[in-house]
Amino acid sequence: MALKEYFEDTNGTGVLATADASGKVNAAIFGRPHFMEEATIAFIMPDRLTHENLKTNGSAVYLFRESGDGYKGKRLYLTRTGESEDAALIEKIRSRPRHGDHPDDPHKKSYLVYFTINRVLPLIGDGIG
Repeated sequence: MALKEYFEDTNGTGVLATADASGKVNAAIFGRPHFMEEATIAFIMPDRLTHENLKTNGSAVYLFRESGDGYKGKRLYLTRTGESEDAALIEKIRSRPRHGDHPDDPHKKSYLVYFTINRVLPLIGDGIG
């Protein structure tokens, strides 16, 4: 199954891990990635710590744990390649209702941040064997 179809067809929880320029780590819950091309994905994000970290350190890891028993899922090793502030584009590709936005500012500016997928591994193990 192609990665795009996997994320379209699989329910679960995602976490995007980033680090700032000094290596201080952050992890945040994120929805499934938006596929722009097979090896290019994007996440919609507000201007919070994850977005700030990506300005100085473009490396990230997205962990996705499938719903259900066990520890099935994917790890995507990513490199930031750019971003867009185009509100119309962001709303066009937003495929799921907004949740997780700050209730005090539901119209807070969002960014569409693009990544190249460098490596894909299962959630557990090294994928060998």
